[in-house]
Amino acid sequence: MSRFQASDTSSTLVPPRLVRMDKSGNDDLECSLHFLPKPLMREFSHVFNDQYLKFGDNSGDAAMSDAAGDSTLRLLAIPTNQRAREDLVAVGDHIEQEKDRLLNVFLTFGKHICEQLRAKGFWADYIDPCSGLPMISLNCNKVYSEVDGMECLLNYTAYNAGFCKILTHPKWGSAVYPATIFAHAPADVLQSLLESLPAGAGS
Repeated sequence: MSRFQASDTSSTLVPPRLVRMDKSGNDDLECSLHFLPKPLMREFSHVFNDQYLKFGDNSGDAAMSDAAGDSTLRLLAIPTNQRAREDLVAVGDHIEQEKDRLLNVFLTFGKHICEQLRAKGFWADYIDPCSGLPMISLNCNKVYSEVDGMECLLNYTAYNAGFCKILTHPKWGSAVYPATIFAHAPADVLQSLLESLPAGAGS
């Protein structure tokens, strides 16, 4: 069990589905949308402190929500998983090359989603899968555990292999690459953004 204790799939707003950045590409990401359950809220606070409260200048869509007394601004998570072409528990140059490919796919995706949200006046950030640290927020040095997050949000399982904790996907096993985006925004804004993405193969 993760350090976040029991999973809470009742936090799910949009269940996992395969998407891709554009129709011409073939790099699919499984992503879903969730409110932050209490155990993950504590971890979020440790990683980001109150960075999301300092974002922007109270202009744009976010300010209009606040001015209207709208309580729809929520802390949300978009966990993503990619199906690897190799079992990532293995070792070798080809495994490292596959990890690099998966990393680049997520960094492009995470940057795109966060730029879209920030342009609307909402805070967003994504986790660097290599370091476990936020990509955008400064002065944050607490590492986020992707494996624990996936256990908590999606009820995926994990096992220990030496000093590492290995995530297992219900369909792909350990050939999976997890990474997460966080946002402080109305859920319907993120839902619309995710639904605007082309469906991945097999969706």
